[in-house]
Amino acid sequence: MDWKVFAATMSAIFFAELADKTQLVGIAMASKTGKPLSVFLGSIAGYAFVTLISVILGTLLAKYVKPELIRYGGATTFVIIGMLMFFNKL
Repeated sequence: MDWKVFAATMSAIFFAELADKTQLVGIAMASKTGKPLSVFLGSIAGYAFVTLISVILGTLLAKYVKPELIRYGGATTFVIIGMLMFFNKL
């Protein structure tokens, strides 16, 4: 286990998800249902599944595509989506 990679990944995910819309969904579900444990476990399962898909895709992409290209492609896609949202086109 590479604890440095673990800590960097955990920190990045934690701060990226802070006050995200998925947290708002968790808050709404917990207050609506009154079952915080079920919402907590469902949230963990959802995050785990999405993360599993991301890790598998990242591992597969790394075999065929240079990491720099993935990083620049992701950044470009992020900027394009932001611009589309800014101009109400998305």
